[in-house]
Amino acid sequence: MLNFLKRKPTPETSGEVQALVDQLSKEDGRIYPFKLKNFPTGLKIQESESELQRQIVLALFAWIENNRPQPGRGQGDAWRCYWKMQRSLFTLLKRRLPFAEDDLLYMLDWSVRQNSNYSRGIPQMIKVAGDYLKDGELSEALGKQITALVEAIQSAPRLSLQERRWVMRLRELAGETEAQLPLVKGDAWAEVALRHIHSLPKEGKTGWAELLVHCLRVSGSRPSIKWMKEAESYITTLGRDEYRSALLDWFPRASEPRPEPASVYYHADNNHMVWYLEPVNCDILKGLVWTCSRAEDPEMARALSALALTAYKKIPGVGPRAGKVGNACFWALGEMPADLDGIAQLSLLKLRIKANPAQKAIAKALESASKRTGISAKEIEELSVPDYGMREVGFRREVFEGYTFELKVNGSEVEQVWRRDDAQIVKSVPKAVREKYPKELKVIKQAVKDIRKMLPVQRDRIDNLYLSQKQWDFGVWRERYIEHSLVGTIAQRLIWKFSRGDQAASGIWHEGGFVERDGRPLEWLDEDTTVELWHPINVEMDVVLEWREWLREYEVQQPFKQAHREVYILTEAERNTRVYSNRYAAHILRQHQFNALCAARGWKNSLRLLVDDYFPPAVKLLPQWNLRAEYWIEGIGEVYGTDTNATGTFLCVTTDQVRFYPIDAGQNRAHAGGGGYQATRWRGQREVEPLPLEEIPPLVFSEIMRDVDMFVGVASLGNDPNWLDGGPEVRYRDYWHSYSFGELTESAKTRKQVLEMVVPRLKIAGRCKLDDKFLVVCGDIRTYKIHLGSGNILMEPNDQYLCIVPARAGEMGKERVFLPFEGDQTLAVILSKAFLLAEDKKISDPTITRQLKR
Repeated sequence: MLNFLKRKPTPETSGEVQALVDQLSKEDGRIYPFKLKNFPTGLKIQESESELQRQIVLALFAWIENNRPQPGRGQGDAWRCYWKMQRSLFTLLKRRLPFAEDDLLYMLDWSVRQNSNYSRGIPQMIKVAGDYLKDGELSEALGKQITALVEAIQSAPRLSLQERRWVMRLRELAGETEAQLPLVKGDAWAEVALRHIHSLPKEGKTGWAELLVHCLRVSGSRPSIKWMKEAESYITTLGRDEYRSALLDWFPRASEPRPEPASVYYHADNNHMVWYLEPVNCDILKGLVWTCSRAEDPEMARALSALALTAYKKIPGVGPRAGKVGNACFWALGEMPADLDGIAQLSLLKLRIKANPAQKAIAKALESASKRTGISAKEIEELSVPDYGMREVGFRREVFEGYTFELKVNGSEVEQVWRRDDAQIVKSVPKAVREKYPKELKVIKQAVKDIRKMLPVQRDRIDNLYLSQKQWDFGVWRERYIEHSLVGTIAQRLIWKFSRGDQAASGIWHEGGFVERDGRPLEWLDEDTTVELWHPINVEMDVVLEWREWLREYEVQQPFKQAHREVYILTEAERNTRVYSNRYAAHILRQHQFNALCAARGWKNSLRLLVDDYFPPAVKLLPQWNLRAEYWIEGIGEVYGTDTNATGTFLCVTTDQVRFYPIDAGQNRAHAGGGGYQATRWRGQREVEPLPLEEIPPLVFSEIMRDVDMFVGVASLGNDPNWLDGGPEVRYRDYWHSYSFGELTESAKTRKQVLEMVVPRLKIAGRCKLDDKFLVVCGDIRTYKIHLGSGNILMEPNDQYLCIVPARAGEMGKERVFLPFEGDQTLAVILSKAFLLAEDKKISDPTITRQLKR
């Protein structure tokens, strides 16, 4: 143990000390990164006795005090020397030297008198004071000097998170026993939290202050075991009910606007304000979220999920509002123990938050849960789907006094019905039930909301199973899919492939059992049967047509295209090009929409910026096949603000080849300004040629090309009426017209096949006919040709363009039309436009009627 003596520093120093300091100041200071041992004199100082080092430290303080360079040109050498001496001082202060109280008072006074927190050496002051107080006493003078340093730090206009942590530690050293609330006013959630805490008795206020301060004592992507144990003790002191109630009130308020937003903390986007969160408050939120990781509480899991969505709300040109808070939510949800409620919310977030950092964090949380439970990540996603109180597939019944509530999942819709005991339907929630059963109604309302969110998640998860080569044992599959109260509403409308030994058949659930396409029951299915998702590429076309007819006969609407799924086979042109496909080259896509679609379909893509940099193509990794698919794209344009948005991000990209590589092959990159792709090789990667398309498994090729077809079909400028004039300088007019009314893609050909079945059954069938590329509708005023690919309209006799924006489609034709699958918005738009135009005399919208005049 060092013996701290009370000695007063004197301005005079010994000749040996002064000589060492002068010699150090004359040595070349252009050594970076700085290390004291790299200087001959510095090495000598480091090897000297601790008492001599103490004297040198005091001498360095005096040197720095007297030799600060003046601002202006020609001071480069002086500033380099000053920086070297300051680094030398701070390096020595990391050692535990035998400083006296007067030494410490002198150093703290020096720190207070510096003109910025950057130059005060605050971490060093904290260490020196902490070392001294381990053995020495806190005198009144020392307490006042530490408090003076706290006030000097807080004089800055806005404190960083690190500066606030310094203040907390210095206050502890100064002997303050009452924890201060570290929340910063401004954020809506923080304002509510402050009001709540100040309304509590002293014990409650102190308990919250200690917990919030504890949240600021840690950094990183996850808490330590020690930190979590200490947090648990604070929560126990507060009381579980107080703690839970407060967080469930505070978390949703993170999405609310600041009462008085400062310009540096908000961004206006399309008349909607997107607010930053204060950095300090973000760290406190992150800590509070971590403390929820042990909660066995479905409501808390939903609150964390909503907070993650708020945290990843994008601020244009900047990024997520509070990414660290969102990542903390992912971690906490992955660690939650009870009934996999957290995993269920992660599945929702995986669909709703498409940012690459979020997707990585969610995958990491799922992987962590997988290791903790001993169940694979894919199985966890299957097992974590709640039943939402439904005891039958897609159906829930609750009996109240005099009334019965029924919830039914019908496709992608959730229907709610209230009945009296005499079976009469009541249009709204009965008053008697509202008054007597408010808690039960809250649970039902939440279940309906959760089901509506979870249905598309499970639909997309199953749709993405094709490329994972997923197979199940019959019993496991039946329990997790066919008989599951929510997933069953999807699985029972799909065709499955069954195999046992040398037997194989495809079947679908119908009237309590599995039947083949001819209606015969599948009676040989047992526990030895293997099940996988049926794909039309593996069967003859007549089998596909028979399944389509079965779906039409029984009016089974599939949750996604399966029997009507597009199949993409190699063309003669692709055999000639051998290693790449140009089938979807030379298209112009809206970049941000394309990027969102990539994320939705599991592709990795980077937004192209108008900068001097290189970008990889859009990529989909296929680990089950040891393949990587690439779709080559480049940004279009050279004019900032015209071809880009305010952040320099290209508005549009142009498309090129689709290629396949081994998954570990070197990456291709292209310059943002164009010039084509070039191969690059990173450590451990092989630089190889693209694989011949004929070697790609047909299922992989078909599904990848289906994704690319969807990218073009949805994000193409040809679908957007706003680009009719060709955009800036009319550059894209020819492309817009060629795409809007050009040849049909595979998805458009499927659309045509469906319309061939649907149109004859419509009440407007007499006014409609299908030709090569159009649905032709004969109105009373004019005849209209609706393109089956883009949904755009030409009017005869002069092929005049008719602009009806897709946003109006939901208000058009009210007829209920059976479609064999969900999800094709363009098909719905085409039918809506057909119903509207078949009765064109009834159209009253002036933006349309003006165009109908010849």
